[in-house]
Order: sequence, then structure tokens, then C-alpha cells
Amino acid sequence: MSDATIPDALTACAQWVCWAERERDGKATKVPLAPHTGAYASVREPSTWASFEVAQRAARSAAVDGVGFVFTDDDAFVGVDLDDCRDPETGRPASWARAIVDDLDSYTEVSPSGTGFHVYVRGTLPDGGNRSGSIECYATARFFTVTGDWVGGTPTDVRERTDALAAIHAEHVAAPPMDESDTPSGSGHADDDLLAKARRAKNGEKFARLWRGDTSGYDSHSEADMALCFTLAFWTRRDVAQMDRLFRRSGLYRAKWDERHYADGRTYGEQTVARAARGISDVYEPSASTTDTSDSGGVERDPARASEHVTATGDTRRATLVDVEASIADLRREVATLTAHHDHLYESLEAERRRHERTRRRLHALEHRRDEGKRSWLSRFF
Repeated sequence: MSDATIPDALTACAQWVCWAERERDGKATKVPLAPHTGAYASVREPSTWASFEVAQRAARSAAVDGVGFVFTDDDAFVGVDLDDCRDPETGRPASWARAIVDDLDSYTEVSPSGTGFHVYVRGTLPDGGNRSGSIECYATARFFTVTGDWVGGTPTDVRERTDALAAIHAEHVAAPPMDESDTPSGSGHADDDLLAKARRAKNGEKFARLWRGDTSGYDSHSEADMALCFTLAFWTRRDVAQMDRLFRRSGLYRAKWDERHYADGRTYGEQTVARAARGISDVYEPSASTTDTSDSGGVERDPARASEHVTATGDTRRATLVDVEASIADLRREVATLTAHHDHLYESLEAERRRHERTRRRLHALEHRRDEGKRSWLSRFF
């Protein structure tokens, strides 16, 4: 273990244990050990912990595999454990893990197995669960094995990251809130019938362009994906299975749709469909008494039949109301698309900010080394 890279903020705490791999119920488990006695330690009993120096000396024992840090309610540290996301041969991380490490932008090291990462931040861990798939987040009553195998390019200190932690927790760990309106009700229509209705709608040309794979008017392919999924969410009445099936027939479909992008194993396509289904407020409501040629928000009658209906009933107000409702729903969809666009831009700006900050730190380090070199050179003559 290289202790030179472990942040002082951690080594200054008397919250260290040793650990060893033991078999429990036929499975290898990392268990905490008290540095002073070698007996089992408890993450809830400070008397079984020690200073970093004491734990490090005890770790030289053949019966101990390493040292670990205990998270408690009395400190502001949070640990994020990313499992099964790093190739131990090449060091290459999975895309979802790389994104989390970049977003947290705090001290990060490779786990003992070489197949994961441990990220240490300061902040407040939101409620709503600690684990999902290959990601775990803990702020108290847990310990992390510490290797000192620092991930180059990440900060060497533990930084305040409450906002980033909340965003990652919400996206990767916390279960999304669901209510009755979020539950897919199913369209009850065949795929080709829905496609025909979507093409006949007021915004049918826009749908047709997206369906063909035309991304013009969008800053990225992903934004076009989301726009099409919002439309499919409306017509399918949030039926995610039908949305996915239809999207795969569109010109926007690509290999990325089936790539795993999230720690719990979700693919890019699964998350995009889920976001669209949760993000749309109105769904297609077929009318039994009229021919449906609605756009993305209401029911618009076939012009000939609608004229007969209005003439027969004199209910011109209903025809007007239908058009108004259709326009309102269309505006809502546009707002949802713009919101997705805004989120994408914000994420891009944040990524640029982090790259800028990393570049600034590297330049600062180079300037420091240059100044040290100058002083060393001048000291030879003065």
C-alpha cells in the first residue's frame, strides 16, 4: 500500500481498522479487525479503531490484508464504492464509472481487487437507499478498504461534493418515485396503427423526420432520441415495452441504445424510455365516437366526420376545446424537450468546467516544479 497519496483529511482521523479476507457462508468476505488486538472490530464501536499509524503498523502482520477507514456520523465523509467497472489488466474503466468519478471529482483510488474504485467526498448522503447494482454509497457505520492506489487525474484531497453526490444518488441509487399516473396503461393499439396516427397528427411532419433518423434542429443525437421518446410515450400511453419496440424500428436506433450506461445494469435505451415515460404529463386518449387523428395532446376528429358531428349537434365549443387542448399538450411536450435540452447543456458545461479545473491544477503543478527547479539551479551560484 502507498500511504503517500492517502489524503491527510483521512489519515488525521482515529477511525482506522485493519481488514482480512475470511470465508463466511462459503463466500470470501472482508472483515474489519481491531489494530490493537487483532480481534474482530465493529464499525459502531470506536474502541476497536485506532489511528492511521497504528493501523498501518498492525497491517504488516501476515494475518492482515490491509487497512480500512470507518465512516461515522461525526464526520462529513461519504464513500462511493463502484464495483465490477475496471479492467484490471488495462486499467480501463466502464463508461458509467468514468462518468461518476468525473462528476464527483474528489480523491479516488483503485479497490483491492483492481476491478473497482473507491471515491471519497465530503457531503451529505441523501435518503432513499445505499446500494443499487454495482454502486454503493455510505456515510456511517461502514468501512472501506484503503489501498492508496490513487487514480491519476483525480484530486489528491477529499472535496465537498454534496450537489454532485445528490445527483448521482438520484440517478443511480434512489428508486424513482412512482404514482398511478406513472404506471404504463398501454395503448391497446397495434404498433403500425399508432405510427399511422402519429404521422396524421398536427406535428406529424416533425414526428416523421425523427422517425426517419433526421436529427436536424437538435444539438445532439441523444436529444433527438429523447424527443422521439416523448412522442412515443404520448401515443403508447407510457407503455415502455411498446416505446422500446417502436424506437428500435426508427432511423434513430443505434448500437448505443443497448449499451450499459448505469451502475445497476440499465442501458442507455432503458433509461431514455423511462425518463420520457415519467416526464410526459398527457397521453393519447382515444375517442370511441370519433376517428382519431390526434396530435400529441388531444383528440382531433377526421375533418369530414367532425363537420357532420358539429352540424348535427351544434357543439362547436367542443371542437374548439379539442383544438385548444391539443395545442396545450403540444406546448407541454415542447417544454419537456427543452428541459431535456437544458439538462444536456448543463451536463456538458459541467464536464467542461471539470476539464478546465483539472488542466488548471496540472499547470499549477508544472509551474511549481519549474519554480523549484529554478531555485535549485540558482542555489548553486548564490
